[in-house]
Amino acid sequence: MSNHKHVPGEISYLGVGDVGPVHGPVDGYCELVLPTLQSVDMRFGNCERQYSTRGTVNEAYPHGRQPPEMAAIFDQCGFDAVTLANNHMYDFGPDALMDTRDLILGKGIQVTGAGKNLAEARQPAIVECNGVTVGHLGYCSVIPEGGEAGPDKIGIAPLGASVKIEDRGPNFAPRAISNADPNHLSMIAEDIAALRKRVDIVVVAFHWGILWAPRLIADYQVEAAHYAIDAGADLILGHHAHVPKAIEVYKGKVCFYSLSNFCMTKPKPSFRWDEEPWKVGALRNYTDQDPDYPLLPYGKDAKRTLMAKAIFTKDGVNKVSFIPMLIDTKYRPEVLLNGDDRFDDAVRYMEWASEGFDHQFTVEGDEIIVETT
Repeated sequence: MSNHKHVPGEISYLGVGDVGPVHGPVDGYCELVLPTLQSVDMRFGNCERQYSTRGTVNEAYPHGRQPPEMAAIFDQCGFDAVTLANNHMYDFGPDALMDTRDLILGKGIQVTGAGKNLAEARQPAIVECNGVTVGHLGYCSVIPEGGEAGPDKIGIAPLGASVKIEDRGPNFAPRAISNADPNHLSMIAEDIAALRKRVDIVVVAFHWGILWAPRLIADYQVEAAHYAIDAGADLILGHHAHVPKAIEVYKGKVCFYSLSNFCMTKPKPSFRWDEEPWKVGALRNYTDQDPDYPLLPYGKDAKRTLMAKAIFTKDGVNKVSFIPMLIDTKYRPEVLLNGDDRFDDAVRYMEWASEGFDHQFTVEGDEIIVETT
């Protein structure tokens, strides 16, 4: 698919957020962003839906399974690899999961993050281009009940987390302290070490974190990101929050805590919007839905999104940047260009979202270079 002009021993790479529109036809969702997708050598994203005619209906998430023809979005975007490790990959059960995996593989797209057992779910998605080999691993911290892969069980590769609440009295906000499952961290480190021997670049995708609220990052996310980088990961790509979140540079490696939506729609807002603390308090500021986006009901910032871009060589990562985008009212991601007020607004937003994390953003053309401070 790429119309990129090769530089010997170097590839350009794009990582995007959640992919899974539920309103067809899928023709047109990627039309505005297609030239950018075609300008690089390799593309990776998160497959947010099951694609099957089998399985048990999930009344809470009936949109979680889509007809197989809706998976044409992955052909149209030209993805080379995807992660299946997300909270919707078990909505209609194991048969629909395996149908999805087989369908995506049948398109020539490599997969990671879910499979017939834990060993298969941990298998990487490896793609080679221009002499550079990139391996992807995917894990999920928001697996639905019964969806975790086991030694002999179909499911999703896990990143478990535990939470304890520190009560600080009625006049202070309670402190929620979260920690990643140490056994899962060890498993992830093993997977990274094994993959490092086979590839030049290791990308780890985490489906994780706190939904909808732009600046909230859970403790376990930072713990897991740093652990993965210490274990040898070159780039961390986060999904699930449906809004863009912080970008951090740790030991010279970049973590995108949330890339937000890419090509996504949903029939109606979650019932959780009616729960506390979304109706009162500080989080109330983020619960307003944008009336111009009834099929993107994740809050007013859900139309903000970005692509992670990188230049890879056999020796490592040469450069990391991000490309700001805005989803239009036809639910098409549009690349924002330097000189557009919306571009400047996107850069300011990401600076705000990334406060407190080591990073430095430098505008270079229509991209924002990510560097350590």
